[in-house]
Amino acid sequence: MSETTSAASTAAARTRTGEEQPLVHAVNVMKSFHGNEVLKGIDLDVHRGEVVCLLGPSGSGKTTFLRCINQLEAIDGGRIWVDGDLVGYRDEGGHLHHLTDKQVATQRREIGMVFQRFNLFPHMTALENVMEAPVQVKGVGKKQARARGLELLEQVGLADKPNAYPAQLSGGQQQRVAIARALAMDPKLMLFDEPTSALDPELVGEVLRVMRELARQGMTMIVVTHEMGFARDVADHVVFMDGGVVVEEGKPKDVIRNPQHERTKSFLARMRTEDAEEATDTQQP
Repeated sequence: MSETTSAASTAAARTRTGEEQPLVHAVNVMKSFHGNEVLKGIDLDVHRGEVVCLLGPSGSGKTTFLRCINQLEAIDGGRIWVDGDLVGYRDEGGHLHHLTDKQVATQRREIGMVFQRFNLFPHMTALENVMEAPVQVKGVGKKQARARGLELLEQVGLADKPNAYPAQLSGGQQQRVAIARALAMDPKLMLFDEPTSALDPELVGEVLRVMRELARQGMTMIVVTHEMGFARDVADHVVFMDGGVVVEEGKPKDVIRNPQHERTKSFLARMRTEDAEEATDTQQP
């Protein structure tokens, strides 16, 4: 992994000035697959309580960046800190050393992630899915985990479904169970990778409502999404990525309503066209 002096100097500067440390601090993050550069130097700060939406076409690197934060992919260059901890490595005198699998798992348990596909255990009920990680990973007692699981299912609007198996739930309900499951670990950060992309259009709203409520409660969230309404109304910061780089970023009113870069304008115009066509299809008998 290549060294980046700017990463260390930026972190040191923040410490010296007493500036509030971002919960997520990514500097010059790079990632390649089989010689193909997917991330070409991503910088991003996410502060506590912020909602950051990553926008961009398929293949722009959004999901890969999310997976790097959660250490599902190892970065090839740059550095990522979460809550002041260097992700995936320890720094000894400017030299980076890989963390052990156990140390990685310890870091990862404080970051919740919700995927496009729900990834629920099919042989477990909704409640059992939510209870599993706290019991197995954190050693929480089953009675306590059950009580917390029931609270979380109620929070996501599924108080009446604790004994339902995934096959008995709609896609939107399964995704809400997946959100409850991630929340059961009491994460300091939630990552959402296009959480509504696998859902029928009429089920999207129920998942977005849960996410809006999490944002209202102050959960720090990074969301990869094509839901422009959610990004416009809920995000504190919007990042448009293309070709593995950040093309444009800023407040939603600036990036979505008044984009400056031609690539951003083209992407948003296409998204508006697709939304209009989808609305027309939904209205047709």
